Amino acid sequence: MEFSFDINQLFPERVSILDQTIVAGPKSALRPDLQAHIATVIDELGRASAKAQQLPAAITSASKLQSQRHQLYLLKDGESNGGRGVVVGFLKVGYKKLFLLDRQGEHVEAEPLCVLDFYIAENMQRHGYGLELFDFMLQHKNLEPVLMAYDRPSPKFLSFLAKHYCLTPSVPQANNFVVYEGFFLNRSAAQLRKVPLKKPDGEIKPYSLMTREVVRQEERARPWPFAPPHSPQRSGSSQCSHSLSVESSPSRTPPQAAPASSPGSNRDQRPQSPLIERCRIRRTR
Repeated sequence: MEFSFDINQLFPERVSILDQTIVAGPKSALRPDLQAHIATVIDELGRASAKAQQLPAAITSASKLQSQRHQLYLLKDGESNGGRGVVVGFLKVGYKKLFLLDRQGEHVEAEPLCVLDFYIAENMQRHGYGLELFDFMLQHKNLEPVLMAYDRPSPKFLSFLAKHYCLTPSVPQANNFVVYEGFFLNRSAAQLRKVPLKKPDGEIKPYSLMTREVVRQEERARPWPFAPPHSPQRSGSSQCSHSLSVESSPSRTPPQAAPASSPGSNRDQRPQSPLIERCRIRRTR
C-alpha cells in the first residue's frame, strides 16, 4: 500500500509496534505532521481490512487505537516505491476477558491475548509477509498461537493457522471468537476459572415472613362474596356492594348453632322467613 509521504520516515523499523500513543520510534523526535501521517496510514489500513473481510465498518482506526489498550504491528517494505517504502500490512492484538466453552461444554472465564485484526495488502499476499508478521508478534509476546483467541477469523485466516501452526480443529463457541483444543490443555488452573452454573429458576418466594403469611391467607381465602369483610377479595368492592353480601363472620371459625330461645325471650329479635312466620301464627291460633 503506497502513500504520498515517506513511509521510512514514519516507521524506522521493518516491523513497528504502535500503541495508544500511535508513535513509532523515538517519541521526542516525532513532529505533529508526522503523527498525522501515521494516523492516516492506520485509518487506510483499517478500511482496507474491513473491505477485504466484508465488514460494514472498520474495526481498526487511529482513534480506536488511542482509546484502547491494544497493540498494532505494522510491516513495511522500505525499498519499494523508489525508496520511499510501502506498507505491507498490520496485525492488531489485545487482551480480552472471555467466557468460553471447553470440550466438556463447561463455561470457563479467561483473559487471553486475542488477534483482533489481521490484514496483508492484496498485491503482497502469498509472499510470506503474513507469516513473517505473525511470527514477529509471537516472539515479541513470547507466546504460542494455540494459547491465543481469534476474533471472527476469515476462512483465509483459518487456513493460514492450520497450514503454518497446525491449529485444527477448533472448539465451538457461542461468541465470535475461535479457540483450539490446546487452549484449555496448556493453561494452568489460575489462568482458567470455571464459571458456576446458574441456579435454576424456582418458585418465587415472598421477601419476608409477614408477606409470606399474607400470601398464604390470600390463597386460602374464599372468593367474593363469600370472603370476610376485611379480606383482600372484598377490599375493592366492600363499599359499593355491602347490601349484596351474605351473612359472614369476621373470624374463620365455622358458625355455631344458635342456642334455643327461652320461653320469655323476644322472638322478633331476629328476622324470620314468611314460612316460619305463618307456622307460628297457626300454632298460636
